[in-house]
Amino acid sequence: MTINKTLINFILMLAPLLMMNTAHAHSSAEASGWMHPLSGMDHLLAMLSVGAWSSQIGGKAIWIVPSAFVCFMFTGGLIGFEHIEIPGTEVGVSLSVVLLGLAISAKKILPVYLAAAATALFGIFHGYAHGYEMPLMQNKATYTLGFLATTAMLHVVGAVSAHYLLKTASGDKLLRSIGAMSTLCGLYLVYTVI
Repeated sequence: MTINKTLINFILMLAPLLMMNTAHAHSSAEASGWMHPLSGMDHLLAMLSVGAWSSQIGGKAIWIVPSAFVCFMFTGGLIGFEHIEIPGTEVGVSLSVVLLGLAISAKKILPVYLAAAATALFGIFHGYAHGYEMPLMQNKATYTLGFLATTAMLHVVGAVSAHYLLKTASGDKLLRSIGAMSTLCGLYLVYTVI
């Protein structure tokens, strides 16, 4: 597959994201758990980036790094359900987009457990936002299973997309450019929440 076809396929895959309202997912009381990670650019970019970065690192990182995010997202969700205040959550969520984008664009290959620790921290912020924003009438168990399943699916999409992108001639350069674009989106998100 040539780089032109790869780029076109990637743009088509991101088309829904590009048309998405930049408002965060935290405003829809009707959204069920599985929809919450899909309804805001902050969550969507971070979760795709976790998968892409894990694929870029390679080896055991492909399953350890996303697993750390999901496990600690669960913990953050439990804290959010209880409405225990964690200051700076929105900034933490937005900064995760910036830092993951930077890691991809700089091709920052960290040791697996350090990368997992970083994504675990991001997972707490994302999980907290999901748990805190749970609609009052929603069942906690199904809501939690929903946002965890969607998160895992987005990690897989990011990892598989990056894996196949890296197999193309200019895939590494394109992935790093996408990481840089994600960083810019993250900076915009940080600007909107401070």
